[in-house]
Formats: sequence, C-alpha cells, structure tokens
Amino acid sequence: MKAVVYREPFEVTVDEVDRPAVQHPNDVIVRVTSTAICGSDLHMYEGRTAAEPGIVFGHENLGIVDEVGDGVVGLNRGDRVVMPFNVACGFCTNCTAGNTAFCLTVNPGFAGGAYGYVAMGPYTGGQAEYLRVPFADFNCLVLPPDSSKEADYVLLADIFPTGYHGCELAQVSPGETCAVYGAGPVGLMAAYSALLRGAARVFCVDRIPERLAKAEEIGAIPIDFSAGDPVEQIKDLTEGVGTDKGVDAVGYQAHTADAGTEEPAVVLNSLIHTVRPTGRLGVPGLYVPADPGGPDENAKQGMLLVAIGKMFEKGQVVGTGQCNVKRYNRQLRDMITAGRAAPSFVVSHELSLSEAPDAYRKFDQRIEGYTKVVLHP
Repeated sequence: MKAVVYREPFEVTVDEVDRPAVQHPNDVIVRVTSTAICGSDLHMYEGRTAAEPGIVFGHENLGIVDEVGDGVVGLNRGDRVVMPFNVACGFCTNCTAGNTAFCLTVNPGFAGGAYGYVAMGPYTGGQAEYLRVPFADFNCLVLPPDSSKEADYVLLADIFPTGYHGCELAQVSPGETCAVYGAGPVGLMAAYSALLRGAARVFCVDRIPERLAKAEEIGAIPIDFSAGDPVEQIKDLTEGVGTDKGVDAVGYQAHTADAGTEEPAVVLNSLIHTVRPTGRLGVPGLYVPADPGGPDENAKQGMLLVAIGKMFEKGQVVGTGQCNVKRYNRQLRDMITAGRAAPSFVVSHELSLSEAPDAYRKFDQRIEGYTKVVLHP
C-alpha cells in the first residue's frame, strides 16, 4: 500500500510499504478514507523529536472497516469508523478511569500509545491506504454510514476533542471569560469549544491574520500579539481583571512577538499573567521531556523557566496532558450529527495522499492559507 513515510527533517515521501494484517483476534483493518496532518506531526517533520527515518505518519484517521478479527464483537465489515489518536486497551487502571491517553497496556514501559508517533508504541500511522486498529471494539467509534460530514468527523480523532479537553482542564463554564493562546487548529477548536460550553467572551491570541479572522468568524475576540502585549490587550478588555480561564494551545514551540524568536515558556507565562487570581489554566499544547532543537540547553532537556511564583501568588490551578479522546468523542460526534457542531471550518485543504509532501512543506511554512489539511488515500 501507499503511505506517507518520514525520511529526514523536512522531507516525507509517499512510498510503497507493507499492507497491515490482522495480528490479534481483537484487531480490525480499516481502509482509510480521510487522514489529517496535525501540528504534532510537524514536530517530527522538523526533526524536533527522536523520530527515525521510515516511520509512517498519521494519527488522525477515519475509514471503513475492511477486515475483522475473530474476537471483535461490536464491529462489522463496512462500518464507517473514526479512531482516537490514543491507542488504548480499555481495561487497565487508567483506561477504566477514563484516562485513555495514558493506557498502561499498549506501550510497555510508557503511559500511552498512538498511531504513527515517535515513542508511542509499534503502531503504524494512518496516512496510508490501510490501518491496523488493535483493541478495535474499544478504539473504533462508529459513525453514520454516509460521508456527508466526513471532514467534521475526522476531527474527532484528535483536534476537536483536544480543544475541548483544554476547556475541560480549565473548567470553562457558562458566562465566563476565557483566553486561548494560539489560533491554529487546536486553538480554534479550544475557542470553539469554550463558546459551545457557554463562555461569555473568548479571546484568541495569534499573529497570523488568516487565523485571527477565522477566530472572529466563530465569535471569538481576536488578539494580535504582534500589535502589542496580549496580556495588556486582554486586561484592557476585562476592566484590568484578566480572564477567568485560559488555554495554552501552542506548546513548546512558542515564539515571542518582538523578534519572533522561539521561547518555549512564553505562552505559559503569558497565561499566568492573563488569568485572574484563583483562575484555572488548561494546557493541551504539547510539551516534551526532550527537544533536540530547543533554543538553549535547559529547553533541550524539557526544562522551562516558568513563573511558578506568580502562579502560586495568584492561587491558580493548572491542568495538563494529552487528550483522553474517548472521554469526549461520542458526545462530540452526536453534536456533529445533530448539527450542533461543525468543526470542519478549520479545514483549509482536502488533498490526495500523493500530495502529502507538498502539503507538509506548505503547512510547516504557514503559506497559502494552509491551516488544516485532510488527505484522502
């Protein structure tokens, strides 16, 4: 089959690789019909992880069940399904507590597994024609049979639940104010989720005009941090108080406004100063224990200079970690089905699998309006 294969920093190719086969009675093989490129894929693409050449990318996958293992009881050939980016067993201590991003079974010696991602287990990615799904009864979410909302449903694999997770970590509630740093796909999903949860005002911080315009389209208040300190801009709009809640949807590759240089903790520190005393911060933005491309030796070891004293002084609470997609994807699916949510507004391009190398390049460089790319094998 054809698949997107990592070759070296800033280079992926579409190559022939072995088609997956059923390895366990609980497996299914899915014929992939939609698979999205994620900002997290760019970390590997840019050489900012320990990813080795040959890895097949792709953790945001939707398709049609093509083969069914003998032990699978809830799925049938022909079912349209979307898979969380988390590979999870469904029965370990963390899974039964709902913390499926931290499964203790699927990746021995590590809490959590994922498709096509470095250090996240032996699970080939889905930017390919076929995908093996282990523990399929647990990991597959069945969708309506038609493909009319496929661009919405594929976002259930990661970014829609992840944006919602940021709001859950921050406990965004009706009538509150919320600052979302980052208006990329996850940031827009966090702002959208905050509005779905009833936030009165949502501020969305970025500097790319297309992203800020998209935030304004959904009802958020755009804050251009290249035009001035975003903390002061937001405080000016909240009578000097700051917001009730905040979400970091940027992560460790954050940049300063003045020189545009990388400063991994700048968003965390801005949030600490943006959110009012006793407010809450949700951090679904990715941070890593080691970053080969970090701007200094501490950053290379995942050690960041965070204003913990100010956080303590303000009595703030922070929640972090990858999204437990299974905790949210069924409800969010039903919101899409009912017409209450349409997250595909973030999708800028739908392309064939063969166009992946060019799509990666343009998405990485943020050119030609590339914000969220869905590939169709």
